[in-house]
Amino acid sequence: MQMKKVLVLTVAVLGLMSCKSQYEILLNSNDADLKYEAAFEYYNNRKYSKAAAMFESLSVLTTGTERDDTVQYYWGLSNYRFRDYYTAETNFDHFLEYFPRSPFAPEARFLRLDCLYRSTLRYELDQNPTYKAMNAISEYIQEYPNSVHMDACTLMLEDLEERLDTKAYEAARLYYKMEDYIASRVAFRNVLKDDAENIYREDILYYIAMSSYKYAQLSVHQKQKERYMVFVDDYLNFKGEYPESAYCRELDLLYRRAQRALGRYEGEETAKVTRKLDKEIKKSEKDSGKKEKTASDL
Repeated sequence: MQMKKVLVLTVAVLGLMSCKSQYEILLNSNDADLKYEAAFEYYNNRKYSKAAAMFESLSVLTTGTERDDTVQYYWGLSNYRFRDYYTAETNFDHFLEYFPRSPFAPEARFLRLDCLYRSTLRYELDQNPTYKAMNAISEYIQEYPNSVHMDACTLMLEDLEERLDTKAYEAARLYYKMEDYIASRVAFRNVLKDDAENIYREDILYYIAMSSYKYAQLSVHQKQKERYMVFVDDYLNFKGEYPESAYCRELDLLYRRAQRALGRYEGEETAKVTRKLDKEIKKSEKDSGKKEKTASDL
């Protein structure tokens, strides 16, 4: 029984070694027809890594022949199916440079931008790949407005734009979390200045108002009035755009508090004016009394 198991295992190992040797021999062969057939066999059987290696090796033999664009295209497609998007993008970029009029060119262009899209990074990381992908998608849409991939391109653009919006929003919100409210307000305003249609516009306007309120609240007494007035402007801007927002209840409360604070400061200003007028009246009455006394002495 034990000998039988060993025999079966030996046969299996020898079989695998035989297959591997056959692949390696074929990979190093100069028989273009045989390699061409084998490359497509690997591709059709979803052995994309072996197919890519075979097409790559075959490309040296088919350069300048009628098979050249087919081999180059399927080399990229094999890497794409293998999810090696970086290599596939390089393949398709090379293909489009040398075969711009190939029947495979429209699909290769879409697959290239799809590789660029799949190679983009989370919003916390470098967004240069995002801008590169967006440019490629926009160019494709202009060149192929009736493409069957139009919906996919639209969804990709929306996702990438949302990623950029999120990065800008979170970068500004970091100042708010750090309680640097003046920097927070400036940063949020700059986000809308750069992109008024940011998907977080409601949240941004909310944080602008919150930043101005907290900045006023923490200011020295002499500066609070003018800074509460800035909050009132920010509050009114928010209410004008989002009167039914879930943030309204909180901001309405802060607005009433700001109004009470402004009322107190206005009362102080009125008292100052009143005291000044009283002093002027008393001085005027005193001067008038002196004049009357002088006249009676005469």
